[in-house]
Amino acid sequence: MRVSPTASKPDWPALETAFEHNAPETHSYLDLHTGQVLTIVDSRPEDDEKRRQIRTTTGRYVHLDPASSREQYRWMERFVQSVEDPSLSERLVLAIDGKGAFRRFKDVLLSYPVERDRWFQYRSNLLHIYINGWLTAHDFELGEEPPWGDPDQPQEPDIPLEKPTGTRGEGPTEALRRQARELIDEMPALELPSLIAYLNFLREKSPPVHIPEDFEAPTTE
Repeated sequence: MRVSPTASKPDWPALETAFEHNAPETHSYLDLHTGQVLTIVDSRPEDDEKRRQIRTTTGRYVHLDPASSREQYRWMERFVQSVEDPSLSERLVLAIDGKGAFRRFKDVLLSYPVERDRWFQYRSNLLHIYINGWLTAHDFELGEEPPWGDPDQPQEPDIPLEKPTGTRGEGPTEALRRQARELIDEMPALELPSLIAYLNFLREKSPPVHIPEDFEAPTTE
């Protein structure tokens, strides 16, 4: 990225949203002439004119590559490593294990407003680092530097989070489920109605778990 006073200034909030929003049907482009961000959704017929404009204009529109789900999952892993509360850290490790990790991670943080606010700041910082890296890798002119400057990397290393594994090598979630099944198998049948009632109570008390179309947490690297 080169900065020139004669170039257009990007719509930075729209640029942030485009880099953050990772959806297969959504594509965003930076208009180098105006600094505006054009967003196109595959299933939206009214975007046909935008498609034609981008397709027939050379050198004006740059396709924006949002942070992948894998990249954003690593941001959660780094944040978990920064959590000092052992109880919360354990809950977050379980939350990000398996499909639906993003939603469960957010659901856990709802009960921890201070850490939730810290997560938003943490994530914003990593998103800005990602955007700066992407802009640096492209040789086009912009009218100004990003308003967030050059943020520092968090002290937590960008490496996979070390998760506890069960005696059979399964992930933490499956290990807990196996232990629960083994305990249930050992209980007298007369005690099962009370146990089932308590489990139903816990299920109704817990927030619903939605399974979005997001990245499935990796078990290995």
